[in-house]
Amino acid sequence: MIKGMDISSLLEVEQCGGRFYDKGEEKDLMEILKSYGTNYIRLRLWNDPYAEDGRPYGAGCSDFSATLKLARRALAHGFGVLLDFHYSDFWADPGKQTIPKAWRGFHEEELRQAVYDFTKKTLEDLRAADAMPTMIAVGNELSNGLLWPYGKVPHYEAIAKFVSAGIRAVRSVDQTLPVMVHLDNGGNNELYRSWFDNYFENKGEDFEYIGLSYYPFWHGNLAALEANMHDIAQRYQKDFIVAEVSMGFTMEDYKQYEQLSDEERKGYATKPELVSGLDYPMTKEGQADFMQDFMSRIQKAPKNRGKGFFYWEPAWLPRPGSEWATEAAREYIGEPGKGGNEWANQALFDYDGHALPALAVIRDFS
Repeated sequence: MIKGMDISSLLEVEQCGGRFYDKGEEKDLMEILKSYGTNYIRLRLWNDPYAEDGRPYGAGCSDFSATLKLARRALAHGFGVLLDFHYSDFWADPGKQTIPKAWRGFHEEELRQAVYDFTKKTLEDLRAADAMPTMIAVGNELSNGLLWPYGKVPHYEAIAKFVSAGIRAVRSVDQTLPVMVHLDNGGNNELYRSWFDNYFENKGEDFEYIGLSYYPFWHGNLAALEANMHDIAQRYQKDFIVAEVSMGFTMEDYKQYEQLSDEERKGYATKPELVSGLDYPMTKEGQADFMQDFMSRIQKAPKNRGKGFFYWEPAWLPRPGSEWATEAAREYIGEPGKGGNEWANQALFDYDGHALPALAVIRDFS
């Protein structure tokens, strides 16, 4: 079973003073994760996460250089590495799929070629640097498409061509590399049926894994997730991986750690009105119980189709300077918003960096 962690923000957290502890002893994060059964690391890749005047976008500034450093560390610890291409200069998700600055003005055919060339060159460069990933995600949370407006739902023909260009580029570098195609809202079966039916009807290239995101405060209860996992495994005869999952361990604020005013900070994603009906409470024990139940449901998939999960940003500690988006980034994606870390109460480490009980549950699950 893949027991993976997305730690794309790690370098920035460390640079901003974040430290990690297991049983009171300070250790390297990857060493701690390895001791708790982690066997895979997920890393996002943004094309160019800097403004034209050089200002960084934050959130780990996951450019090639940062990805290379983390991939080397992960491989040195014996982890597999899932590389997640966003095909954007910053966050790409169902609410935004912003074309990279360098590709603005491209028409559809030029964008397909750009996806192919960027994917191929990135993988060739990683291989030359002895940092070759072991799995690839072509696009991130593609529920509403990618490279808007050309590849925005319902333009499924363009979506299939963009994704297929990325898959062909992966195959051109290494035919054995497994490929994932990833949507969000893992409890929404109608979304998955509609999206993948349209993808295959438009002759999209084949791939190995369907990826799902599942955040219980956004995506329904665990029963809905389980029903969708069972259906897509049977309908498409494909293995699946929950590519993103998290669960809160507290609703206590962490303003003192961010050292930002209320006017400057976004707060946290788990708003009280979103968590009132969760299967488990947002406590340390509730987080651990959630992970036990969640992993059990993956394991129950028909024909052993459920291959594992990646916990999203378990080490994104709230530290001054580590923000989900800088002002420059918010300008790029067109969101005025605020800064700060909106995820720290869903990590697998408390605000001071101490390992939480859910890690032991993950380690002991088989």
